[in-house]
Amino acid sequence: MTHRFAHYALPLLVCLPLTAVADVPRVAVDIPPVHSLVAKVMGDRGSPELFIQPGASPHGYSLRPSEAETLDNADLVVWVSTDLTPWLSGPITNLADDAEHLELMRVSDINTFAYREGATFDVVDDHDHDHDHDHDHDHDHEHDHEHDHEHEHEHEHEHEHEHDHEHEHEHEHEHEHDHDHDHDHDHGHDHHHEGQDPHGWMDPDNARRWLDAIARQLGELDPENADYYRDNAARSQQELEALEQSINERLDNSENTRFIVFHDAYQYFEKAFDVTAAGAISIGDASSPSPARIEAIQVLVNEEGIQCVFSEPQFNPQIVDSVFGDTDTYIGVMDPLGVDLTPGPELYDALLNQMADEIQRCTDAT
Repeated sequence: MTHRFAHYALPLLVCLPLTAVADVPRVAVDIPPVHSLVAKVMGDRGSPELFIQPGASPHGYSLRPSEAETLDNADLVVWVSTDLTPWLSGPITNLADDAEHLELMRVSDINTFAYREGATFDVVDDHDHDHDHDHDHDHDHEHDHEHDHEHEHEHEHEHEHEHDHEHEHEHEHEHEHDHDHDHDHDHGHDHHHEGQDPHGWMDPDNARRWLDAIARQLGELDPENADYYRDNAARSQQELEALEQSINERLDNSENTRFIVFHDAYQYFEKAFDVTAAGAISIGDASSPSPARIEAIQVLVNEEGIQCVFSEPQFNPQIVDSVFGDTDTYIGVMDPLGVDLTPGPELYDALLNQMADEIQRCTDAT
């Protein structure tokens, strides 16, 4: 009897770890840099899943069936901001209403900045900043969310929405309307460039605070692994501190390097590392600049001695060539999403290093 019991007990014991793995939260994330931060915290306990295809613009997107299923199956959805992905409100409500939500730009005590106005940026006092989180955020995150940020955790799962797998993606921003703004009347689909700039992941100080928030949220969903997530977050924070120090040393001679970016997505990186973009070719990453905007950028280049311009890998380089093709300006590539990088825990560090490399090349080319 004892021998026969042992025969059955062994397979039972072997199966126990599989049950523990199955209990690890399923996490859906929006963009590769956020995926990387979540992967750092989850470690070998599990892997987050992207619900926006790498390389696609997050500002306007239609979910594929498999990506909608990722949201539907999620225990936790982590995304940057509805300012970055205004179309996401409907899918999150309809598909992930019973999941926990962590909107990173609503995490307490992070650095936030308003969008800059116009094709050219006012750089006066642009370096008068610090990272003690004393930013007076005059942007009042005026979002109509039905969920609170991660410090409140009041799980408001009282939505009366059905899990609608047919989503017809009725994006509020179908970008077929005319942009009658004061922003040079640029056309194409664009996110609204007013209020809070959502590109906060390019500030490693924000990323360190987000690691804590991610670990805390995962720990609530998976208490058995809470210490593990917390330890991973702490170790990753130390690594990011070392990375930030290294990049600051590399860019020590780049403070006066003036460059143009494809669209205004980099001021968090600029303020973190004391470098300065002088203007942006386009309002949004998928909009075509108007002739007036192109002219303003060309005047800036000629009058202010702009040294470099950075395109983005997923967009038409002819737009940059049309502005700078006949000049001696260094043309590089700067990527806010890590399109050419391998998704995973190392992507975030590689992304910041890649951007620092481009600014170094700009400095060396002048």
